[in-house]
Amino acid sequence: MDNLFLLSLLAAVLSFILTPIVKKVAFKTGVIDEPKGGRKIHKEPTPLMGGIAIYVSFIVMIFLKSSDVSEAEWGIIIGGFIIMVGGILDDKRDLKPYQKLLFQVAASLVLIAMGLRIGTLTNPFGDIVPFLNVGILSIPLTIIWVIGITNALNLIDGLDGLAAGVALISCLTILFIAITKDRTGAALLTAILSGAIAGFLPYNFNPASIFLGDTGAQLLGFLLAAISIEGAIKSATVFSIVVPILTMGLPIFDTVFAIIRRKINGKPIMQADRGHLHHRLMDMGLNQKQAVLVMYFISALLSVISIISIQLNSSASYYLLVSVVLVIVLICWRLGFFKHRE
Repeated sequence: MDNLFLLSLLAAVLSFILTPIVKKVAFKTGVIDEPKGGRKIHKEPTPLMGGIAIYVSFIVMIFLKSSDVSEAEWGIIIGGFIIMVGGILDDKRDLKPYQKLLFQVAASLVLIAMGLRIGTLTNPFGDIVPFLNVGILSIPLTIIWVIGITNALNLIDGLDGLAAGVALISCLTILFIAITKDRTGAALLTAILSGAIAGFLPYNFNPASIFLGDTGAQLLGFLLAAISIEGAIKSATVFSIVVPILTMGLPIFDTVFAIIRRKINGKPIMQADRGHLHHRLMDMGLNQKQAVLVMYFISALLSVISIISIQLNSSASYYLLVSVVLVIVLICWRLGFFKHRE
């Protein structure tokens, strides 16, 4: 525990020191988010690429914790670098969706090549066979999971401090579960990532002086997806599929609802709109800080439910997940979250 706290603290300090440097680099290289109306909320030109400070802090602490970096950790380091490079190019040039996807697929394949994949799933109805070996399907499942979470976190990055704060809550939840289940590898990675995010967040919370950009939002989604798999392959009973879905439930549900909303209204899936939860909260009269704090609370609540789920048997945890999904869908339907908004 002392080692976890020290690594987390050092990651936070390093990230806090590096972020102003990244800000200067972003300004000098012209990687700036200009307020141009539409869905833009900020008033002043704001530097992007904040994820660089988080990534550097994360990998430095990984090497500092031990000279023996595991194959899975190398997969996360290399895959994260690929995602970060794609994010930097997107922040600078606005990549097309298929170009972003290429980077995400490449990063996913690196994880798979390093042995980090979804090899088993908990069987919700299997008292005799509690786990299902997915075999060759582990490759597409892993790619879908990584790409899905990477884009989900990127899509909610619409308010100051939102994506970083939600990622931090998810990290702390996985850290708590990993500690209670004695999963040292996952605990170390989440402790380090939690610190790196915490050191960046003071600059990113409203009013933000730097944004994550695609560099950071995609990176955090990728790292969370990869670390959740890292925990799962070490002990299938620790991270059943229910836990990561609930732990990262806010960006997952927001993304799924965005896809459904656009399909229902005959809009292209990749076409941006103002129907995301943070937009709706602000349309209801909340300011940026209030909307972000509400979403923090929702994320924390889902995380608490995920912690409860690990105390249940496999079938009960799936019933809990289905119940939560149904309640969320009903609430969102009644509040008009599936109606299109420009």
